[in-house]
Amino acid sequence: MEEVTATVVIEGAGVGPEVAEATTAEKKGFKVVVAVDDSEISHYALSWAIDYVLANRREDCQLVVLHVQHFVETFMYPVAGHAVYAPTLSIDAVRKAHEENSKRVISRAVDICKSKHVDALTAVAEGDPKDAICEAAEKLHADLLVVGSRGLGMIKRAFLGSVSDYLAHHAKCPVLIVKPPKGSHK
Repeated sequence: MEEVTATVVIEGAGVGPEVAEATTAEKKGFKVVVAVDDSEISHYALSWAIDYVLANRREDCQLVVLHVQHFVETFMYPVAGHAVYAPTLSIDAVRKAHEENSKRVISRAVDICKSKHVDALTAVAEGDPKDAICEAAEKLHADLLVVGSRGLGMIKRAFLGSVSDYLAHHAKCPVLIVKPPKGSHK
């Protein structure tokens, strides 16, 4: 696979110039987008995708590792009929913590790719993971979206929601859901 290493920032509400460059660049073959977070199963899904999806197609595949960080909004608290906003320092601290977490998650994913001798483009989106992953996969022109599954039962999935279930129903490309290996803890 041709060496491709870059970081693309995708904002939930719009496409930045970095994404425009990444999405308008000449597409080479089959583009696989793997969504990762700080869970073991998402990194297992990345490893699985490299071993089983890219294994026989390395020459014509492009791998994009995608991480979604939560959107940081200003907070307003109603106090005795007045609105009190969270201090900018608090918001900045939360934003910085999200950015550090994103760097850590992406770094771990890149290490997995390097250990398997695969180069990858990395992208960070911001927003609700369900919507942001769908939007990013579409903007990146994904041919396949790979995600991990926590293996929630029907009841937990109904109350907590399942990102993988949402993506399976709403993504505009095929979605491969990688379950945890047998015997692993959920």
